[in-house]
Amino acid sequence: MNEKPSEKSPINKKLLLQYVLSLAVAAAMVTFGLYGFIILAIFSGQFYTVLYVISLLCLLVFLFMEIWRVPIPEPKLRRITALVLAGVIGLTVGGIEINRAYHNSFEKVSDQISLSLYDPFRENTLAASLNEPSTLSFTDNLPRIDGATALYPLYSAFARAVYPEGTEARAYDNKPFIYSDSHSGPSNPPVITCTQTGGAYDRLIGGEADIIFVAGPSQKQIDKAADAGVELELIPIGREAFVFFVNSINPVNELTANDIQKIYSGETKNWRDFGWKNTKIKAFQRPDNSGSQTALINFMSGVSLMTPPTEHVQAGMGEMIQTASYRNYKNAIGYTFLFYATEMVRNDKIKLLALDSVAPTRENVGNNAYPLSNDFYAVTAGTANPNAQIFIDWILSGQGQYLIGATGYTPLNH
Repeated sequence: MNEKPSEKSPINKKLLLQYVLSLAVAAAMVTFGLYGFIILAIFSGQFYTVLYVISLLCLLVFLFMEIWRVPIPEPKLRRITALVLAGVIGLTVGGIEINRAYHNSFEKVSDQISLSLYDPFRENTLAASLNEPSTLSFTDNLPRIDGATALYPLYSAFARAVYPEGTEARAYDNKPFIYSDSHSGPSNPPVITCTQTGGAYDRLIGGEADIIFVAGPSQKQIDKAADAGVELELIPIGREAFVFFVNSINPVNELTANDIQKIYSGETKNWRDFGWKNTKIKAFQRPDNSGSQTALINFMSGVSLMTPPTEHVQAGMGEMIQTASYRNYKNAIGYTFLFYATEMVRNDKIKLLALDSVAPTRENVGNNAYPLSNDFYAVTAGTANPNAQIFIDWILSGQGQYLIGATGYTPLNH
């Protein structure tokens, strides 16, 4: 029996083309999609990253359906659906960016000052100077000093009077100093440093600073010192006012302490309760362990704080949520210290509120009429530097107290 030779099946060129196109599209999507995902994850935040992935998957499905001529849904309807989805995505992104631009149009009060302007030995420094030669001068064993943002101009003035000219100083310009058990942070920090209240307490407790200039510690900072076997010694060196402020167009000029406690506890939520229009109160707070947040907690006298406004901030490949920085919305209220608001920021778009009918002025701080007038401190934690106490004694002397007044704070002997 004769057998016919087997015949090869003809190659389906159309089918082959569809396979090739599908592989090419998939490869392009994976390659460029991955790069896009990484870039968006780093720079744009979680929302745009998720939107990008969903859009990419929709596009991939749409292209595959076109390549394979999938009849369901009907091609014309499929294209209309794709256009509608693209329009929805475009409108969503546009709405988000318009909203973001609107919010960004309101000033951040904390972004108004460069602390380096107060560096002690820079040309034309804004730090105050003595009107006579200093009675104290260090040449070696310089105490390592650190402190709060608002007090940097003050202890910079102290250093300018006592430390050798040219001593390096570095202020971190409102960027939090990162401190951990591995002591991450700037390598070989200078003798004169400003790492804000939280960073300063951490460095003092960790033995990396001899004296810090700050408001009183939070309970967390007290507990951290106790856990480290460190005793904090607080020496009052001057007085300052804790103040609340609103947008300058807000007609409310004064509140009582009870009013503000109700605002920050969330009990009172609308400015109409204080004689203004029907608009929600946007009450900003500061990060935990900052000097002003500790002052607010002390002011609340045990009344629980409401959850503060928050914002998403990029942190490498992820996103973290932190307390939102104050923005000067018409319905906002915030708080700080008097010197920072009036001397460092000098923002004429905010208005300081009188408290219990007493205005936050230097005179009312000096005579204790303003109810939130408090000491600020030079804080030590058992330093072995013999010049640390000598330096503090000089700060408490006539020249040190003169610089406190010349800087814009209230000296103890006012």
